[in-house]
Amino acid sequence: MGSLVTSRRKINPFKQQKRTLAKLISKARYTEFGEKYRFEEILSSSLFNDSSEFYEKYKNLVPIYDYNKIYKEWWHRLLNGEKNVTWPGQVKYFALSSGTSEASTKHIPVTNAMSRAMQRASIRQILSLGRYKNLPDKLYEKGFLMLGGSTDLSRKDNHYEGDLSGINASQIPFWFKPYYKPGEKIAAEKDWALKLEEITLQAKDWDIGFVVGVPAWIQLLMEKIIDHYKLKNIHEIWPNLLVFGHGGVSFEPYKKGFERLLGKPLIYIDTYLASEGFLAYQPRPSSSGMQLVMDNGIFFEFVPFNDINFNTEGEIKENPETLMVNEVEEGKEYALLISTCAGAWRYLIGDTVKFVDKANAEIVITGRTKHYLSLCGEHLSVDNMNKAIDLISNELGISVKEFTVAGVSHGSLFAHHWYIGSDQKIDQSEIKRLIDAKLSEVNDDYAVERKHALKDIFVTMLPNEAFYGWMETKGKMGGQHKFPRVLKKNLIGDWETFLKLKGYV
Repeated sequence: MGSLVTSRRKINPFKQQKRTLAKLISKARYTEFGEKYRFEEILSSSLFNDSSEFYEKYKNLVPIYDYNKIYKEWWHRLLNGEKNVTWPGQVKYFALSSGTSEASTKHIPVTNAMSRAMQRASIRQILSLGRYKNLPDKLYEKGFLMLGGSTDLSRKDNHYEGDLSGINASQIPFWFKPYYKPGEKIAAEKDWALKLEEITLQAKDWDIGFVVGVPAWIQLLMEKIIDHYKLKNIHEIWPNLLVFGHGGVSFEPYKKGFERLLGKPLIYIDTYLASEGFLAYQPRPSSSGMQLVMDNGIFFEFVPFNDINFNTEGEIKENPETLMVNEVEEGKEYALLISTCAGAWRYLIGDTVKFVDKANAEIVITGRTKHYLSLCGEHLSVDNMNKAIDLISNELGISVKEFTVAGVSHGSLFAHHWYIGSDQKIDQSEIKRLIDAKLSEVNDDYAVERKHALKDIFVTMLPNEAFYGWMETKGKMGGQHKFPRVLKKNLIGDWETFLKLKGYV
């Protein structure tokens, strides 16, 4: 197996994306959406013109949507079982997602075409392990533990709904089932605590080679298994564990604490899997980013993430500048728009990225459009926050699993309030000093504003259970759920009320 994929495949991002958009438009041209926005005309332009004219036409004819807008105008009809609305046929599956900044639940359509696209991308990612040297051939015969939401989906009139990881696990190919853990029975369990308990009890009977999931929940599971069996590390029970595929959040804040649970190093593969699609994955060991999947049912557009295109709340403005993959620049931050085989069109997914290798379409996720702080021009991104926490963790030799930041008023000016999760004893004043120093190093705007309108920062140290407890009150334990790195508006008050009620502050 190790020899299956050994060479780098030369890609042409522009051609792949042009072909992808043509396929999407061709498939959806007779839907109500396609007829309203003249897909036939865009398709003709893409087929008979080698230039970027087709993209200019696409931009001019099709409006930009966020979730609320596309749901209000189109997707609500999918829930009623209507066919051929934004994608051919009827949508039978919906991934429930609230993201990490919204209070209300989103219903993201998962079409058959999207399910197949996700499976194809997953297989490509597994095959990319052939680029890693000296992997034992027997690794591919080991168990593949996927820790996700329940596969027992809720039936609602004309459709099923649930966590995306549950939808995907319920549709795994027959040939993969012998390797898939925790197996169909445990995977269907809706109670997250019970699911972890059942996995722990079964863990001794499994020979796991791969683990896939959100870092926080995988770490929680490993700690539970180690404690139950009185182990020194997870490799005492799973000696062949070699690969961890993670996604959803930056792994850096978790890495130090995670590696304390290991008996030997793992191969880490970064994955960009959202409810809207499988967008990217790390293609090779030396890659500093993830390669966008350019030829698999998703067309990407990039909006420069700046004050011209977004307001201070992270909301996109009218008529923003949008670019194709060949027009971007390395090192600049962009918000993502996607058009997909699930009937999303010019859809603002909410993530921000930077290109680290334009020629190979490789990106890193830098945060969320609404998960950055700029109360007075400090332009503090989640990427900045992750880097600061990582630097502090390394300097102090501590493990920080969770953190969040709120922008608050401070007299007539502003301040940042950090809530940091760790079960180790840490000097709060030292953490405050280091956060301020590290952020000033990685963000020039922050350094400037700390001398002016951003008058102070506050730090509250909390046990990790505080973060998980709040998630539980929201029904967001496990699966793809993540704690928001930035708290805004009503979430700030909600979080502070929870901390007071539970006696944490």
